[in-house]
Amino acid sequence: MFKKILIANRGEIACRVAETARRLGVQTVAVYSDADAHAKHVRVCDEAVHIGGNAAKDSYLQWQRILEAAKATGAQAVHPGYGFLSENEEFAQACADAGLVFIGPPPSAIAAMGSKSAAKALMEKAGVPLVPGYHGDNNDPAFLAEQAQRIGFPVLIKASAGGGGRGMRKVDKPEDFVAALASCQREAKASFGDDHVLVERYVTEPRHIEIQVFGDTQGQCVYLFERDCSVQRRHQKVLEEAPAPGMSEARRAEMGAAAVAAAKAVGYVGAGTVEFIAEELADGDLRFYFMEMNTRLQVEHPVTEAITGHDLVEWQLRVAAGQPLPAQQHELKIHGHAIEARICAENPDANFLPATGTLSVLRWPAHVGFARHAGAAPAQDPAPVRVDAGVREGDAISPYYDSMIAKLIVWGENRAQALARLDAALRDTHIVGLATNVAFLRRVAASPSFATADLDTALIERERAVLFDAPGLPLPLAAAGVIAQKIASEQALESADPWSKRDGWRIHGTARRRFDLQLGGQHHVATLERLHDGALRLAIGGEQWPLVTRSLGDDRYDVVIGGERHTLTVYLVGERVAVYGAHGSQELQEIDPIAHAGEAAGGAGRLTAPMPGKVIAIHVKPGDQVTAGQALAVMEAMKMEHTISAPRAGVVTELLYAVGDQVAEGGELLRLAE
Repeated sequence: MFKKILIANRGEIACRVAETARRLGVQTVAVYSDADAHAKHVRVCDEAVHIGGNAAKDSYLQWQRILEAAKATGAQAVHPGYGFLSENEEFAQACADAGLVFIGPPPSAIAAMGSKSAAKALMEKAGVPLVPGYHGDNNDPAFLAEQAQRIGFPVLIKASAGGGGRGMRKVDKPEDFVAALASCQREAKASFGDDHVLVERYVTEPRHIEIQVFGDTQGQCVYLFERDCSVQRRHQKVLEEAPAPGMSEARRAEMGAAAVAAAKAVGYVGAGTVEFIAEELADGDLRFYFMEMNTRLQVEHPVTEAITGHDLVEWQLRVAAGQPLPAQQHELKIHGHAIEARICAENPDANFLPATGTLSVLRWPAHVGFARHAGAAPAQDPAPVRVDAGVREGDAISPYYDSMIAKLIVWGENRAQALARLDAALRDTHIVGLATNVAFLRRVAASPSFATADLDTALIERERAVLFDAPGLPLPLAAAGVIAQKIASEQALESADPWSKRDGWRIHGTARRRFDLQLGGQHHVATLERLHDGALRLAIGGEQWPLVTRSLGDDRYDVVIGGERHTLTVYLVGERVAVYGAHGSQELQEIDPIAHAGEAAGGAGRLTAPMPGKVIAIHVKPGDQVTAGQALAVMEAMKMEHTISAPRAGVVTELLYAVGDQVAEGGELLRLAE
């Protein structure tokens, strides 16, 4: 086994690799950018080396600096994690040339599977079924448009060198093809340095099922069963689970054998994932097509660890060190069911726009890591909840990298138990300081389609009515949480001196107290009345409810409103108050009514950036007339493109930024006149 490895990545995967390395007695070296100088992964490793500026191209993609850091610190091997350089054959070869072990497949395997089009040609020769499409080298826009017509709409444009949903667009009609192609190629070039794309028939109601494979240097290769990753937004995975619901043993064995054959065809070593698109047939069975192979560890590998009891990072280290696979195919068994939820800094109700900011509050459910061992079957059940995170409370989410904050993984003896544990774990996940998808994930998991395993990649769109613009906690309950926190904090300041009491006692009449709250841009007035007998009454908008509050400590409050008892957790961050309950959450702002009354209406005719990012295209100029919904500009943030559209018809009077400029969230991009 190695004595020291360098982890050429950041965030949760760097922390994840370091955890296993520490358990095995292997020292670790972290690398970091300017933005990550105080990041968690820097702290959990034994050593750390600075490698460049904020942007990935100036740091985590600078493989020459990474190799220099490895040699300077005496590392024997490099673990690339996923993303960044993990599927870069040039980097893998450079590691070998420098006398370092690349903890991944050989460069030849990365090259063979790194191009989607080349991989599909290889699979076609091997007899693995492919989705109908064009997988050649001709990327002339006119030619590709002709191929799309031949295939038949809808079609899917995909970056040949890509992954993670970047450089991918579904196109429903011919007139949209050229613009979608240009956008795909721009995004592919920016993310992977290669704008080559392929075009395929879009499979309606597809399931995304992938097989985890592992090969060693002795020529052995096994599959560790499948994961269903069908729940996606913008072609990026949201929820992943293992095993795939409804998978027959016969089909599992067939897909596993096909995945192993694909890996052996390129002399694969290490962890890899063969991804398939599957269609459900009338008899409930699945027909599958090869999609691509990811020559690295996947984000969703923890669900495989949970159902097999094996630590895949340990397998990676052992195989890279020349050891044989820790288990043979007949020794691998499925035990229970696991689901992973990707917690991201984004706003689902604003088309998943990425968010940045400080994690003022970051509270996870109680958890311990899954039991991991080298045996053939789990010696004990895994812990019910696991969190893989690369951030801590107080850290900032920047616009430079991926928007994922953490992965929440649950295990159960069956899918029903895993679903129940996922709901409870998401309920107990509290993040304040920026927009996240936690509440959205909870709604997805509870949706009829996911709950009944009616899975395909259109699930989120199909369940739109119950997933988006959900109300959260009712205003009276959220207001009661604000008041409970306020009362408890004031009582903490009281002393034995009766004149310091803050209970609102009056000789005559009822004590009234006003709270001005803003929720979703709306101003609400809540009135708290203390009656002669000391009882409390809450009034909002002409309605009123008896109220009883009691502090439980640790930001938790027992609240009885209108005869119903609730346990609420309340966090105060500046003027913002976040209230969490069993059935949802709500974030309010306590406002100064005098300042609120003096606010100007402002904003008419302005069009602002919905998130921090870089302007990569502007489609209009001063004097242009535009219609509502017309694309005006394109911004890039967190490795994704976002089109800025006109909110109404008007005339462009002024452009305030140029292509290449960085724009802060809320920055005014241009001005429209009637």
